[in-house]
Amino acid sequence: MASTSSLLSSAVTEEEVTLTVKWSGKEYTVRVCGDDTVGELKRRICEVTNVLPKRQKLLYPKVGSKLADDSLLLSQLPLKSSLKMTMIGTVEDDIIVDQVDSPEIIDDFELGQAEAVDIKDKEVNKQKLRKRIDRCKIELRNPCRNGKKLLVLDIDYTLFDHRSTAENPLELMRPYLHEFLTAVYSEYDIIIWSATSMKWVELKMGELGVLDNPNYKITALLDHLAMITVQSDSRGTFDCKPLGLIWAQFPEFYNSRNTIMFDDLRRNFVMNPQNGLAIKPFKQAHSNRDKDQELVKLTHYLLAIAELDDISHLDHKNWESYNEDTFKRRRHA
Repeated sequence: MASTSSLLSSAVTEEEVTLTVKWSGKEYTVRVCGDDTVGELKRRICEVTNVLPKRQKLLYPKVGSKLADDSLLLSQLPLKSSLKMTMIGTVEDDIIVDQVDSPEIIDDFELGQAEAVDIKDKEVNKQKLRKRIDRCKIELRNPCRNGKKLLVLDIDYTLFDHRSTAENPLELMRPYLHEFLTAVYSEYDIIIWSATSMKWVELKMGELGVLDNPNYKITALLDHLAMITVQSDSRGTFDCKPLGLIWAQFPEFYNSRNTIMFDDLRRNFVMNPQNGLAIKPFKQAHSNRDKDQELVKLTHYLLAIAELDDISHLDHKNWESYNEDTFKRRRHA
């Protein structure tokens, strides 16, 4: 193994090294590895500066525009810990405007089963998950409960239409949200995981009355810093939400057999495809809120499968058919 001194004087390799980043008159240190991407580097910088990755512009001698490619591996760049990197970026003052102005991900995709398994089983992606587990400690808002399953929920387009405008955020809340959370709380602990910043997660969930509701409790909140960047042969690199992060920190409560995740982007559960349910996006709230019944139907599904000891064998793509079959069985019982 190379010595620490030789690592610090050479370009970034697979070993972990420390880089110095200058921003707003101060210097910050971040630790990265060669198999990290530029996007991962920006995530590390965000942890110490609170400047979101999408707001960062990185400057480094002789590297230039390459640092604008979030998918590029750091091992492909001549980064040395002896040189300092400059970051230009601003911490948002108006987080709501930030969400409206941010680019929307439209091209969601569903990977083939073989490639999805390959991504999940790739050693480089497993290594990224292990590093994320070491670096990201989940802070509980409420205790985990013995015997309960786990429901992990996205925010944007899952619980809330973050693109439409309204004078009152409650106008953009998905119909039956509180009824849904109240009903499933009897069988599930609830974790909310958004690809945005923690500031925005706390603000939006607070405005919607989710964090202090007397009828249910939220176990924890996670943001984009808990995500990892994975590599796909057909789709390149992209971020996802690995449930293994939660399972590793609370193994006595949660595992692949008792966890389900709702997200409008399938890519977000590529590291745990058996546990993901692609929810219909809630968009154009003003015209759709009177007819959106998704959370009502999903309440029935969650309560029905809560009776099972192991839900990992279910095909959540067919959740609506499962509801129909359950109704028929009970009607003829």
